[in-house]
Amino acid sequence: MTDNRPAEGHAHARFLRGREKGQGRLGLCIAITVATMVLELVAGILAGSLALVSDAGHMLTHGFSLIVSYFATHIARRPATDRRSFGLYRAEILAALFNASTLIVITGFIAWFAVKRLIRPVPIAGGWMLAVAVIGLVVNVLTTLLLRSSVHDNLNIRSAFVHMLGDMFSSVVVVAGAVVIIRTGWYPIDPILSVLVCGLILVWAYRLIRESAEILLQFTPEHIDIDRIGGRLSSLKGVLRVHDVHVWSITSGLHSLSGHMEVAEMPLPDAMGILDAAGEILKDEFGIIHYTIQIECGECRRHAMEH
Repeated sequence: MTDNRPAEGHAHARFLRGREKGQGRLGLCIAITVATMVLELVAGILAGSLALVSDAGHMLTHGFSLIVSYFATHIARRPATDRRSFGLYRAEILAALFNASTLIVITGFIAWFAVKRLIRPVPIAGGWMLAVAVIGLVVNVLTTLLLRSSVHDNLNIRSAFVHMLGDMFSSVVVVAGAVVIIRTGWYPIDPILSVLVCGLILVWAYRLIRESAEILLQFTPEHIDIDRIGGRLSSLKGVLRVHDVHVWSITSGLHSLSGHMEVAEMPLPDAMGILDAAGEILKDEFGIIHYTIQIECGECRRHAMEH
């Protein structure tokens, strides 16, 4: 006997509402980011600031990453079909992987230009640099706060959030560099700080790539202990053993489980009651709303072997 339960109605509806809310916030962040990116690019060129231009470059890639995340969320919300029985939730993971990869490429370009500026420093208009960097910082703080509440169970939005967080730190660094240039006239601070920002962003990009790969390779989610699940289900009355338990993520925040449960010989309604109890445990204690459990009768098997 196999129980292949779909997602619980309320839990899955809550999951979808969270995606819809996140998509709306992504749309607002796109508009804000693109407008600020244009401002920083023009000001960076006029001021001769690599840090300001690099910050605009970050915002260009981040605006693009926000657009990718927005459409990935839209695609992921499409209903399942016979061919796509789990829907298109993995589109979010592909978007996260793409966004992380763009972070690595753009930081490589910025680091290359920074080394050239270290070898041959150029004059920078510190006042322009400071004024626009402060505007960029305010915008980055705003967009980061907009996305913060949607990052916990959505790797796609988390990848966009990391882009925004990187922009925020980049803006802080640009502000600091502008202050140093105004006070001391030491221009090398501009490319040095750009390299430091690149290093920090590369660390975040690596983490995103690792998390995306783990979902695509169907790793067990880090916060889920399979032994604990097996022990908890085995504690149900009438259950003899739980084995071959597998847990994976369909997308971030949406997990699925399959497993086998040996039970004592009992009437069919009692076995279905055990399945219902197991489902409640998986949903309430482990956050798993998709599960497939195969019931095996251990006593029945022993009786058959004896006869």
